[in-house]
Formats: sequence, structure tokens, C-alpha cells
Amino acid sequence: MTFGFAPSAGQSRPRPPASFGMPTDSSNQLARSLEPAEWAAAGIPLLRDPREVVTGLHARHLPSPQTAVVAVLDQEERLRASASFVRRATASDGWVFRNALLSQLRRVIPHDLRRRTPVRTAVLLYCRDGEDQWTQEDGAWMWGLRDACTLHGLRCGAYITLTRTGWRVLGEGRSGRRPQAERGLPRADGSTAAPGATQHREPLTEVDRPRGRLGGGSVEPFRRATAM
Repeated sequence: MTFGFAPSAGQSRPRPPASFGMPTDSSNQLARSLEPAEWAAAGIPLLRDPREVVTGLHARHLPSPQTAVVAVLDQEERLRASASFVRRATASDGWVFRNALLSQLRRVIPHDLRRRTPVRTAVLLYCRDGEDQWTQEDGAWMWGLRDACTLHGLRCGAYITLTRTGWRVLGEGRSGRRPQAERGLPRADGSTAAPGATQHREPLTEVDRPRGRLGGGSVEPFRRATAM
């Protein structure tokens, strides 16, 4: 036999427990962001040639503002896989960015969670409007990249912004004027169109074969990917 008590007219029913999905309050969003000093103190490995990395990713994905390009490099800084997608979220929340990055990584390369020490590094190139200085949005992307790398068994690598004035590796200061953020691809009628999201993946059977580094060689064919 069981007994229950009906709530009184003035008593509201208890609310169901909060979802373990995306927490959206502003205080949590601020917590899911990294300041430049925190990023610099995190021991992020330096790119030997950031200009070559940026140039190669730009040639492959042709990102326009609001486009993120996540790439996985091997120990020799050769490109193993990359994916680009357009940001759709309205709030700058590291949790949302983490999930988007992790989803793209799972599409293009197997995880390395069985390894004791990560051997591959993920870097993020984010094309946006505005100045090349750190913003709250950048902090959320940094948090998302770091967390996505942990969950995929990768080392967290550089975070690079691409703006109208050029590119900048945040947290270490290296920068360049070319390439720059472009509004879109030129059409025959003179208008522009933003490129679609793309994926690039090296054949898994050739992971250990020496190849040219990221900046050289012809542009590989793309496959469509879902946008964020």
C-alpha cells in the first residue's frame, strides 16, 4: 500500500531536475571561457611555422567570417585532417563550441584516447569580423578547443584568428598580413557567396608515410560537412 499527498492549491508542483544538457546561464558561460593569461599559462605547444599552417588551411577551406576551421597535425606538423563549419550559435558559450568542435573531429579522424600521451595536435583557425585582439568569443573558443582535445585524446594546439587585417596566434603574438578574412567567393555577376563547410582527411593507411607539409602541394578535394 502506498500513500500520497496532493499539493494544495497554492503550492506549485516541484520542478523536474535540470537537464544535464547545455547549461545556458550567463555565469556558466563566463566560466566556460579562457582569458589570454590562462591560455598562455596552459603550456600550448608553439607552431614551428604558423604562417604555413594558416596559408594551407585558408587555401583548403577559404573561410569567410563566422567560419571555424579545426585541423589535426601530426608530430611533424603535417596535416592529418581538417573540417570547417559556420558558427550558428548566438551566445559565445564554450560548451556549445566544444560540442561543435568535437563533432567535427569525430567525423574526420579517430580518437587517440587509448594512448597514454597524445601524439597529434588540434589547432583552430577562426575567421571573424572585428579587431585581432582577444574577445570574449575567442575565450569561449579557447575553452571549447581545450575541452574537445581532452575528449578526443589530442593535444590542444594554437588558436588563431583570421580578420580583415590578417591572422594572429593568440597568446603568443605571432601574426601576419596574409591571408586575410574575405567576405565570400566572387561570382560571375560580381556578387559574393560564402563557401560551404568542408572536410579534408588524409587516407588512414598513409598516416606514417612522409608527405609535404601543410602549406605546399595542390589543394585536396573537399567533402561536405554539416554546419554548426
